[in-house]
Amino acid sequence: MENLIENKLLKADKAFQEWKKVPFEEKQKLIAKAADIFKSNSETFGEIITSEMNKPISQSVAEVEKCALMMNYYAEAENILSTEKIESEYSISEIHYVPKGVILGVMPWNFPFWQVLRFATPAILAGNTVVLKHASICFGSGNAIEKVFVEAGFPEGVFQNLEIGHKEVEEVLEHKTIQGVSLTGSEKAGAEVAAIAGKNIKKSLLELGGSDAFIVLDDADLDEAAKVGALARLQNCGQTCVAAKRFIIQRAVEFDFLPKFIEEYKKYVPADPKLKETKLGGMARPDLADDLEKQYQKALDNGAEAIIPLERISENEFNPGLIRVEEGNPILQEELFGPLGMIMIAENDDEALEMANNIPFGLSNSVWTNDKKRQQFFIEGLESGTVNINRMTSSDPRFPFGGTKTSGYGTELSLHALKEFVNIKTIIGK
Repeated sequence: MENLIENKLLKADKAFQEWKKVPFEEKQKLIAKAADIFKSNSETFGEIITSEMNKPISQSVAEVEKCALMMNYYAEAENILSTEKIESEYSISEIHYVPKGVILGVMPWNFPFWQVLRFATPAILAGNTVVLKHASICFGSGNAIEKVFVEAGFPEGVFQNLEIGHKEVEEVLEHKTIQGVSLTGSEKAGAEVAAIAGKNIKKSLLELGGSDAFIVLDDADLDEAAKVGALARLQNCGQTCVAAKRFIIQRAVEFDFLPKFIEEYKKYVPADPKLKETKLGGMARPDLADDLEKQYQKALDNGAEAIIPLERISENEFNPGLIRVEEGNPILQEELFGPLGMIMIAENDDEALEMANNIPFGLSNSVWTNDKKRQQFFIEGLESGTVNINRMTSSDPRFPFGGTKTSGYGTELSLHALKEFVNIKTIIGK
């Protein structure tokens, strides 16, 4: 391991020895200061995001502003980590929540500020220190975030960005200072990191891929579902784990809904991501566009029908595509990470639920119906970490976020996230 990285890990461990002693409320004050810096400089930070991964500037700025909102949530949160008294026959019976130490974050490029801060904020508030391995195209974002923590007054070493590649992750994760890891990324990356963590008896949290269903039933508001559905698939150029990827439409409204949906879908046209009015930029890298083209062709080769052809217009830009897919197409077992949506037709609620669940992923789903009993049927039956009723999936600091099946494990956001990287210590005495 390079001396620079070794020194940063030792620095994080040294900072932890003091940071864990800082009162919860004092940590919150620093988080509030950092939130103010992010909010006040959202345009500047948004430009970094857009320059690194082509997100439309309005979406980049909104991402930074959402980070500030989330950090303010934690800055005002209840201290659920205070000593918990348990009634018993003993004179001392308590539960203590003890931070683990230095936590490694392995984060992706699609939300280069949000994903990092969503993990780091509760981990740091719980008393841990954090080192970040960001995506290689997002080192600028990682360095900018580190500077904000320093400017806000956090002790040096509480948050550090490591400019390392994938090959160095194993060595860092195995280092004696690292006590846990949080990864947001692909199933393959998650499995590899979890295996390393498990081998070294270290805690891991995984937020992996998804192929979320967007279910439209015959009593839904079709105009609203069409408008929201297009945004749910094409926001961030479709490069979102919780993007709507499979549109499961009840046959009774197929011919009413699809024209409305196609009309909304076609409003998303690639344009200069630096312009505020742009709604669709290019993909983050040309090789990712190559992968999407291969998946599109694979779907067609296995019987999918092109409703709107996926048209590549530059090395990383597409006119968005829409395909009709039948059960059994192998593309349904993969995640489409880009501007390509899938239409499926279900006869009834039972078939729609079966289609929604018949994939390896279980991140989030959206159901459009105004009938309370039908809503409850899907709430109870869908195999996903989140179920949305008459809305698209979007994370909210107040609510837990995480997946099931191969979409990962562990909880981000909400007060629950504060306990992900702590040890629970039981104290009993006479």
